[in-house]
Amino acid sequence: METDDGGEPVELRVHGVSGASAEKILDHPITARVAGDRHAGFYRVRPGVGTAGGATAGVAVEAYRWGALTAGAAVRTASMLLLLPFMLSNVAIWLRPSSADRFGLLGGLCRLLAGSLTMSFTLAIVGATMNLVGWQCVPYVQCREDRPYLSWLAALPVAPRLAVLALVPLLSLRLFWSIGARSARAFEGFGASAPQPPSSEATENLSTPGFWDDARVTSWLRHIHVGLGAGTVDISLLMGVSDGWNLAGRLLLYAAVGLVAFCVVLLCLPVPAGSVRARRFLRLLWATAAAVTVLTISYAASTGGVRSTVGQLPGYEGSVAGLVAAQGLLLVLIAVLTLARQRAHPAGARPFLYGLGTPLVAALSVSVASAFTATLVFRVADQLDRGRIPDPFRPNPPALGPLEPPVTYWWAALAGLTALLFVTVAAAVTLLASRRRRRARAQRVIEEDYPDAPAAARSRLGAVRDTIARSHVTEELGPVLVAFFVISSLGLAAVVLDLVGVGPTQIAAQISGHSRGTAVLAAYVTDAGIWIISLLVIGLLIVGFRAYRSAETRRLVAVLWDLGTFWPRTVHPFAPPCYAARAVPELAKRVSALAARGPVVISGHSHGSVLAAATVLQLPSAALSRVALLSYGSPLHRIYARLYPAYLGQQTLCELGKRLDWRWRNLWRDTDPIGGPVFARRREPPYPCDAPATQAVDVRLRDPRAVTVDPADTVPPPVERHWPYHTQPEYQAALRELTDQIRPPGHGPPAG
Repeated sequence: METDDGGEPVELRVHGVSGASAEKILDHPITARVAGDRHAGFYRVRPGVGTAGGATAGVAVEAYRWGALTAGAAVRTASMLLLLPFMLSNVAIWLRPSSADRFGLLGGLCRLLAGSLTMSFTLAIVGATMNLVGWQCVPYVQCREDRPYLSWLAALPVAPRLAVLALVPLLSLRLFWSIGARSARAFEGFGASAPQPPSSEATENLSTPGFWDDARVTSWLRHIHVGLGAGTVDISLLMGVSDGWNLAGRLLLYAAVGLVAFCVVLLCLPVPAGSVRARRFLRLLWATAAAVTVLTISYAASTGGVRSTVGQLPGYEGSVAGLVAAQGLLLVLIAVLTLARQRAHPAGARPFLYGLGTPLVAALSVSVASAFTATLVFRVADQLDRGRIPDPFRPNPPALGPLEPPVTYWWAALAGLTALLFVTVAAAVTLLASRRRRRARAQRVIEEDYPDAPAAARSRLGAVRDTIARSHVTEELGPVLVAFFVISSLGLAAVVLDLVGVGPTQIAAQISGHSRGTAVLAAYVTDAGIWIISLLVIGLLIVGFRAYRSAETRRLVAVLWDLGTFWPRTVHPFAPPCYAARAVPELAKRVSALAARGPVVISGHSHGSVLAAATVLQLPSAALSRVALLSYGSPLHRIYARLYPAYLGQQTLCELGKRLDWRWRNLWRDTDPIGGPVFARRREPPYPCDAPATQAVDVRLRDPRAVTVDPADTVPPPVERHWPYHTQPEYQAALRELTDQIRPPGHGPPAG
């Protein structure tokens, strides 16, 4: 490649979600990596074996393959399924309407909710080990019969037994820590060079220096969450041995409660600006949490005189109920504040989900976490009592002991079943109600694209119309998701009944005048909810298991991670790491180096166009004059601008176009279920961004190209939908136009 200003133009292709091989991106079977590594690298066709598919004469084609960051190792892909609730809680904050509140009040509420998820998982593991195994099962002979892995615990007094079992949730915290750290190793060395300290008042955008560097925030939050989890275990253990309390035990309980309260306060505060000061503080926090935990376990191991009584571990059921009630309150506060921010900062277009994206995804994270925790506790209880489903209304035989999970989990299962049924019915009704409108829109497209279609093509036209109608289903699901948020919040509110010890069967009996039939029906309905939720979670685990053996399954799972791990971790440190923390700086560095040699057209497909846009916004001004953007199948406006108005809304899209001096073309099809136009088409002013150049950005492709069979073919042209684009004549024309626009004066267009 030449190194002067007349260097060879480069088309840099960036693939979309679910990963893609370099061979597929370049449409050639023989490729070689020219930069990067096995996690993410830049590839070209090996010299001497031909050119990339769809290549334009005189333009070198290079591919950036980043899919291995999310779909690479099977272990990483499977383990990430366990982090799904944490990932959803992290995504929630990015859906807010204002960019100035990530470290403000709304961000503080989201961090508190994320902290409650860590405590929820910790309490679930405490419930499975200390409560069900150590407190309820081991004391009963028939429960531990033929179970040597439990029999040895019976030889220990109650308090030392609980101290040993307390090590399991502590090791689980370490596991969550290590999963995130292990996954992030692929991104090492790609931190921003000039990170800006976050502020509760500062506005930020994708062009802010250091935007993608989340290492400092993640480290700060990780230590706090470990403190929360360790404090939760300490409190549970000390409450379990409360029969043998003395002054030392009470002081340790106060210390453990103080540790949790202090961590809660820290979640409400912004990250300290000074890294040295922050490291010193984190070392102190770590040492405090470790000291309290070691002293608590030592105290419990040496305590005698504790008697195991029938029922829950002392204090455990109240802790679970109080935590879930706090989650419901936090969701209401997040919803109220989000709506207030939405009114104060109106968007240019009606936001998706009516501006409730943040509370909705936050509620989804709590619901998924509740499903995970309830499944863990109920399946352990079911295994311990040898197949009987524990139910307060139908207690187990005395020989087995009352292996009863907290009533909170019964309410959670019932609420989950109700939400699932309601959303399923609402989605079906919404899709049926919108079908006529979607088909009418599709019919108008058909009439415009194929006005002279013969009668013989009627069936083909109908198939194309149905494809177009189905491609616009996404826009219809907003009300259904908002309804899910309302039902989920009401379900969490119902858990407050557990604070007074009222479960689903008890309340059903009271409403029906203590009718046994009604109570039994309520018990069976609740059992059904437990099993349905459990089957969904088990199905998710099966997908994770298949990820070990099937590369195709890993790619399907990676679609979720590609969308959910795009944003930096800013509320939950155990969420999967942000791959854009490497991809965007790496792309910016490569594009800058190539632009110093000649023109560069960043070609982004689907989600790759989002990465390309983020890269352009991070490029230095010296490189921008040599860069153009070609997006296709892009969700930039259709999905991202509506879901993330604070970061990829109309203002950001306008800034993107202005930075490139409108050297930007966006190809889209009506049949594409993901991509769409970026700017509205106007016949007269006012134009979007007050720039007439916006009208040239979007290029619509008719799909299919025809509905009749070509004389040289045997079947009609296929419906391309979301892929491919690079083989279309419009793609080649747009690429030539963009390379001509950035070619320096005195150099003609490429040959051909």
